[in-house]
Amino acid sequence: MDGIDAFDRDVTAALMRVAAREGWSGATLPRIAAEAGTTLAALRARFADRAAILDRFVAVIDAAVLAGTMPPNDADTPKDRLFDVLMRRFDALAPHRAGVLACWQGVRRDPVALACRVPAALTAMRWMLEAAGIPATGPVGMLRAKGLLAVWVAAFRAWETDESPDLAPTMAALDTALTRAESLAEALEPLLGRPSRPQPDAASGAGSEPDPAA
Repeated sequence: MDGIDAFDRDVTAALMRVAAREGWSGATLPRIAAEAGTTLAALRARFADRAAILDRFVAVIDAAVLAGTMPPNDADTPKDRLFDVLMRRFDALAPHRAGVLACWQGVRRDPVALACRVPAALTAMRWMLEAAGIPATGPVGMLRAKGLLAVWVAAFRAWETDESPDLAPTMAALDTALTRAESLAEALEPLLGRPSRPQPDAASGAGSEPDPAA
């Protein structure tokens, strides 16, 4: 996660505030600049367009989740770790909930805009997999990211209407989606391979595991 600074956080948060008030269509660049206390020239120096600000917001949320990530505990299952990571992602979105929902409602009405947001979403899911201790590089990593994106979308749909203080409906939807994904992963395991874990060596009592490629 490179280059995220206070300007990125200020501008992406401004986008969320403006979208919450005006909707996605009303979240114009001049309004975003005014809300962030900056100029259009400064925005242009950093962002190509409004969509780029939205993609940067995704990266800001990635960074917030990763900052609170501890080294994976081998006693936890991959499902447990992914559940924790994705619920912390919802926690990071919570302060921006109204803006996030406004942006989502606007973008999903435009098939082209929605398709253009997929790369940023897949990158985010790769980072969430890595945060859970699951390798996300290479072709297999991309398949895992696509699967996790489907899980995230299922849980996000529950979050859209979940106003409970403990997010119980969201947690239930996430648990169900992860269980389904886990079953599919087990069925595809012979083809995709299981996320590697250290295995005891019969002679030395110790194993080794290569680091995932950067």
